[in-house]
Amino acid sequence: MKKEVLFHVVHKVPSGDGPYVRAKYAQIVQKEPEAAIVWFWKAINGGDRVDSALKDMAIVMKQLDRSEEAIEAINSFRCLCSKQAQESLDNVLLDLFKKCGKVDEQIALLKQKFRQIYQGQVFNGKPSKTARSHGKKFQVSVRQETARILGNLGWAYTQKGNFMAAEVVYKKAQIIDADSNKACNLTHCLIRQARYDEARNILENVWRGNYAGSEDPKTRNRVEELLVELDSRQPPPFLQNLPGLNLDDDFMNGLEHLINEWAPPKSRRLPIFEEISTFKDQLAC
Repeated sequence: MKKEVLFHVVHKVPSGDGPYVRAKYAQIVQKEPEAAIVWFWKAINGGDRVDSALKDMAIVMKQLDRSEEAIEAINSFRCLCSKQAQESLDNVLLDLFKKCGKVDEQIALLKQKFRQIYQGQVFNGKPSKTARSHGKKFQVSVRQETARILGNLGWAYTQKGNFMAAEVVYKKAQIIDADSNKACNLTHCLIRQARYDEARNILENVWRGNYAGSEDPKTRNRVEELLVELDSRQPPPFLQNLPGLNLDDDFMNGLEHLINEWAPPKSRRLPIFEEISTFKDQLAC
């Protein structure tokens, strides 16, 4: 009995003999992902730890470049999972959409997750949750989660070439929880809009260490790359064919509500919103 317990502890697999346990054994111990997927399917069909089986199977499928199949599996069988599992399934879906280049699907899901935050539906109504990364546990607040989702949404808009919408979202994310990564991404959006002075000002602040993560070597390298790109560009005589904001009113109202709640009193209304209001009729929806 002690040897059996020690085996599961050492190999980090659950104990027992059901299909989910066999799937994890095939995945982790035997290093046979295809066999693991077969057992994960049996676990899902047999009602054995369905929450974990569906999520783990999708992750293994992604590793085998079967992301499209993983997306279909989650969409088809997430109804069998508990309410508590839906958030982690959404996070897996986002990774799968990113892997497949499904940017529109990413944007739709990120907006949905933002609305859940605004409606108080995340973290089971609690202000924070315990997360795990690389074997370590840490606390994540609703505020941090909001900034993370907005940062991902900004990245997705950037992939679409909609730098105006990405700029708006990144600026809001920075007010909620500023860091050097989002600052650099915002700079990229400003450069693409030929707003070089604004971009340079942000990069200088990152270089001076005014954002969390500014001292990271990767961040320093990226700042240098962006500065080289900035120096190589000349302002064009005019701009054309820039995509519109494509941010619906419901999303913007919810975002502004959270900003007003979390931002310092002097920053409750940003100049960007004045700009949006002024040119709203000119922006594509």
